[in-house]
Amino acid sequence: MAGAPTVSLPELRSLLASGQARLIDVRSREEAAAGTIPGALNIPVSELESALQMEPAAFKALYSAEKPKLEEENLIFFCQMGRRGLQATQLAQGLGYTGYGKASVLAGRD
Repeated sequence: MAGAPTVSLPELRSLLASGQARLIDVRSREEAAAGTIPGALNIPVSELESALQMEPAAFKALYSAEKPKLEEENLIFFCQMGRRGLQATQLAQGLGYTGYGKASVLAGRD
């Protein structure tokens, strides 16, 4: 994925095992309902910008999860092929999720 930091599957497994990754599935609700990575939060890319601009209480009420902090490390966006994950990463970085440089796209599933 040119233009975005990526994380490989082995890196992701290590981050998840140590509780250091925050996964956001940016596929549609229908796609995510068919199966996703356990523990991932589904926020379709079409609503990600408004979600990341919400007040924390409103975010929690809508998504039943804490809103990611601007400085949060290992914030990882993923989709099926990588295009929406890249779009989500770039959008988040544009909203200020860049101070730590860890917003990433999941690089592959093999």
